[in-house]
Amino acid sequence: MRLTRDMEAVPGVSRAAAMMGTPANRALLEDAGLLTDEGSRAAPTDLLIAVAGGDEAAAHAAEAAARAALSAHRAAAGPAGPRPRTLASALRARPDATLALISVPGPYAGAEALKALRAGLHVMLFSDNVPLETEIELKRFARERGLFLMGPDCGTAIIDGVPLGFANAVPRGRIGLAAASGTGLQEVTCLIARAGEGISHAIGVGGRDLSDAVGGMMTEQALAALAADGATEVIGVIGKPPGPSVTARLHDAVSRLGKRCVVHFVGEVAAPAPTLGANVHVAPSLEDCAGAAVALARKERPASTEFTLPAAEVQRLVEEAARPLKPGQRFVRGVYSGGTLAWEALSLLGATLSDVAPDVTGGGSGHRVVDLGADIFTVGRPHPMIDGTVRREWIRKEGADPSTAVVLLDVVLGYGAHADPAGELLPAIDEARAEARAHGRHLAVVASVTGTDADPQGRAGQAARLAAQGVAVMPSNAQAARLAARVATGR
Repeated sequence: MRLTRDMEAVPGVSRAAAMMGTPANRALLEDAGLLTDEGSRAAPTDLLIAVAGGDEAAAHAAEAAARAALSAHRAAAGPAGPRPRTLASALRARPDATLALISVPGPYAGAEALKALRAGLHVMLFSDNVPLETEIELKRFARERGLFLMGPDCGTAIIDGVPLGFANAVPRGRIGLAAASGTGLQEVTCLIARAGEGISHAIGVGGRDLSDAVGGMMTEQALAALAADGATEVIGVIGKPPGPSVTARLHDAVSRLGKRCVVHFVGEVAAPAPTLGANVHVAPSLEDCAGAAVALARKERPASTEFTLPAAEVQRLVEEAARPLKPGQRFVRGVYSGGTLAWEALSLLGATLSDVAPDVTGGGSGHRVVDLGADIFTVGRPHPMIDGTVRREWIRKEGADPSTAVVLLDVVLGYGAHADPAGELLPAIDEARAEARAHGRHLAVVASVTGTDADPQGRAGQAARLAAQGVAVMPSNAQAARLAARVATGR
């Protein structure tokens, strides 16, 4: 991923790619016009490096950048010795290990996960594009052995205070979470931390775990572990609405936990089932989920909130952003890196606006949101939380649409995320606004920053950089979506 970015940074290079020579990757290169006859004969274990440039000199410069990057990687590992290349060698180096984090291309992830489970290790399966049937088989295997299979597409977890994947720097505490969601888990843990509480464990289970096909296998196991954990006083459950066959079983499980519990299913509009026990609170947003968990930990009554800013400040933000808009500028366009955050934004826009797209694929001519972290956008490409190239393209595209009133963004911090996500997006924001001004239009930009000041990127600094460039930065994703909707309607 970084190799691709280094080559595309070379002047004169319009497109570059560095991929293993799998059939799927060769097809991607062919679609992009980057596959040569030699590349079409590559084996899955071959590294394919392809460059499109304005001239031969640019191509050779990109090749030199690639060779330098690959050589630097080898040199960096020198004094400490070679890193383990197999699970077996890793276990010889760390025989006390209890968990394996696996991030390989989806078609090969299942085999590696199975090796780790057979070795008695819990698994965090970061890989996406893993076949559904593989997920089901792995989770059944793990459950039979009392192990966790977190994932596939599990981007975030915090186990015994250790952050994994894109997790954030949050304190230890008395709130435990089970989440079929990555950025949703990040949003809730960060809001809990900012409220002065901490996390005992945050167990990611993968976005498909609550589907009827998977049956909530790891969610049930996570709930049982949190119920048995002496350091956990309050339990939170986060995800998209479960499948019909999972719902009743999940409601029964949370009602029997014996601990106070808060549940939030992103985008769920139906009323909660009456089978939920008195110990369970249903929250209408990720922010309210975090707030309810904090309140329950403090033995207080949970309350929902629309905005935490004073009403006069919210109205000022709306008026400043809406006043310069032209009559044809009507729509909110969300360009997201986080799937759960994208779905929450779409749901909140739909609560007050009409003509809202039904999904987060970026389609539709009205209000729309795109999740650029979805599998369809990440095959053979870095996740947008690591590399914002695709997001910058979408920001420019949405900003150039004369019907766009507001560009709505999430900026997600964390240990695995880009070192400066705000700085990476600001050039595209500036270009989109300049393009709008050239055509006599104003472009409003609203964002939220998911993170803490203890994160490597620092939340306060990231928010300040955005605000300095005229971006309206809200305290949560939910508040950002609500503000965007109000700007689009002018009230």
